[in-house]
Amino acid sequence: MATRKEELIVDVYVDDLIITGACTEDINSFKREMAAHFRMNDLGALTYYLGIEVRQGREALTLRQSAYASKLLERSGMSECKPCVTPMEERLKLTKASTAAKVDTTLNRSIVGGLHYLVHTRPDIAFAMGYVSRFMEDPREDHWAAVKRLLHYIKGTMDHVIVFPMTGGSSLQLTVFSDADMARDIDGRWSTSGVLFFLGSIRSVLKFEEAN
Repeated sequence: MATRKEELIVDVYVDDLIITGACTEDINSFKREMAAHFRMNDLGALTYYLGIEVRQGREALTLRQSAYASKLLERSGMSECKPCVTPMEERLKLTKASTAAKVDTTLNRSIVGGLHYLVHTRPDIAFAMGYVSRFMEDPREDHWAAVKRLLHYIKGTMDHVIVFPMTGGSSLQLTVFSDADMARDIDGRWSTSGVLFFLGSIRSVLKFEEAN
């Protein structure tokens, strides 16, 4: 293929391709060369990919998984549940040695696995999702209650989107936040730590808000 001035990024999933780059002509040239070798359809600007809804505007790129979240609630039997304002009960402490009644292991793993994928556009549930993931081997009623609490939160925040502003000129300054607890884990006395990285302006690189 011909040499290009700009670098292209091509994401491939089975027979679907996402092509992005800084130069539109380079993208079009790449598509023409691919079409010359393979039978393919150009679907235009990206709007939906693997359960992620994409909206591209002149000022911002927004990602959301509202339809995916709705299907997750339906699969868990909680489509009509009442919403709540936080993803996790404050100061919640669960243990793998719980003596509560057992729950459906297959359903629990399916829903928690679905929540893992939802984190792509919902960083606000990352900690709660990671916490309930610890009890997937032998889930009990108290573990499942924490999963359901997270689903109640999802119900109330279905229209949340993650926004990437398109405005240029922002500094690529690296900012890092970290936090940790001390031996909070009941089972192994492990500590939990977390790190959050921002490359560029904290306000412009990434923000989380409700969709209009």
